[in-house]
Amino acid sequence: MKVGILLITHGNIGAVLLQSATEVLGVCPLSITTISAAAGCDPERVLIFAKQAAQEIDCGDGVLVLTDMYGATPSNIACRLRELHDVRVVSGLNLPMLIRVLNYPDLDLDGLMHKAVTGGRDGVLLCNTEGAPHAG
Repeated sequence: MKVGILLITHGNIGAVLLQSATEVLGVCPLSITTISAAAGCDPERVLIFAKQAAQEIDCGDGVLVLTDMYGATPSNIACRLRELHDVRVVSGLNLPMLIRVLNYPDLDLDGLMHKAVTGGRDGVLLCNTEGAPHAG
């Protein structure tokens, strides 16, 4: 069994990041579903879809929910999923975060949560003109 991944984002950000990550890796080794919380959406309705999606992709090892921006509607919906058994939520979704998660498909839920945080954080670099990129 493996951890399921649920991306809850503004518009189609999650779908585009998933497509890009899959193109980079050549494969998507985990069960992933994307949910859009579009501008003007009904958060309660999106929450219903998110709960259903989380239950469908949870094969027994839990669900890691990745969302784009803390405090916004997608992350507020994601945080409400914590009521479900074995759900972890990480905000700040970016491509390095998603690729890091997909590179470790055999990790448990807490291990993947840690990889998501470090991948997202370590993927942000200051690219200056005086040499190699470095963490800001």
